[in-house]
Amino acid sequence: MPPRRRAPLRALAWSGGAALLAAAVAAAALGFGGDASGTAVAGRTPPATATVTRTTLTETRTVDGTLGYGDPLTVTGKTPGTITWLPSEGSTVTRGDGVYSVDADRRPLLYGAMPLYRTLRDGVEGKDVELLERNLGKLGYTGFDADDTFTWATREAVEDWQEDLGLDVTGEVRPGDVVVARGPLRVANLKKALGDGATGPVLTATGTTREVRVDLDVAEEHLVRKGMEATVELPDGTTVDGEVTRVGKVATETATGSGTGQDTATTVEVTLSVTGLKKGYDSAPVDVTIVADRRADVLAVPVGALIALAEGGYGVQVVEGSSTRYVAVETGLFADGEVEVTGLDEGMTVAVPA
Repeated sequence: MPPRRRAPLRALAWSGGAALLAAAVAAAALGFGGDASGTAVAGRTPPATATVTRTTLTETRTVDGTLGYGDPLTVTGKTPGTITWLPSEGSTVTRGDGVYSVDADRRPLLYGAMPLYRTLRDGVEGKDVELLERNLGKLGYTGFDADDTFTWATREAVEDWQEDLGLDVTGEVRPGDVVVARGPLRVANLKKALGDGATGPVLTATGTTREVRVDLDVAEEHLVRKGMEATVELPDGTTVDGEVTRVGKVATETATGSGTGQDTATTVEVTLSVTGLKKGYDSAPVDVTIVADRRADVLAVPVGALIALAEGGYGVQVVEGSSTRYVAVETGLFADGEVEVTGLDEGMTVAVPA
């Protein structure tokens, strides 16, 4: 399904974020007295309290993403002739399988990072020769070394391969005889029909593994790193596990909104792998929740327990029986309505102003 129109980044508030902190600061204006020295202050027992607990705080960020199979590549025919066979859209092509056929001759898939750009024959040397020999070895052909030299042994393996494919046995491989890709292909769209001329774009294809792409605002780039955990929510509300596999190095400026209300956003592309996906969605808009930070074994109190001290910084109102006192604290991570604090002991009771 085509992705629905969405803003490139929907930045949700940090768990227990600035709004809650502002509320805590406002609570200081309710007439609480005392100082940061820990001196006891007589008064009524606060109406709401909480216990200082030792816990793990997790900070998350939710952004928009798109589920798909990655960027498509275009398979282009390079030799004259007639298209006599095409795969079906959505089918998978692996090493040695035909990608399409010209004049009843199969064009097989080889794995590699560079396309063939010349005819490979006796005496030719280079990385393209090594690519061919490595693929022949993976397909079960032997008798040659997988190096960068095309020898008589390579020619014999090529001849055996061509014979097995039902091709003309020439012992040579031309650029248009094969299709080279980094791995298995999933056929996305056919650009030709049976009977069409074989030169030019034949089909588009992608990788076979579904992944999630996120256009992340550059201001948030420091929050993600390779290997970071994530949760991906699908359009039907179900969730699957994700992991950041790549953080782009190139920033791109794109327009957001429409008409006269257009703005621009500068983003980097973040790629995530996903596990637990069932069949159904080839492409879909998704929500990605990234675990930006996690602090284990820390002391925490509700954000609402924080009080702005007159001399600066924050404190909490510690409850001891029928008395209270104010204790200065240093804050750390805010998450899930709680805040990491130092300066208190586990098990203390603190006031939570209404």
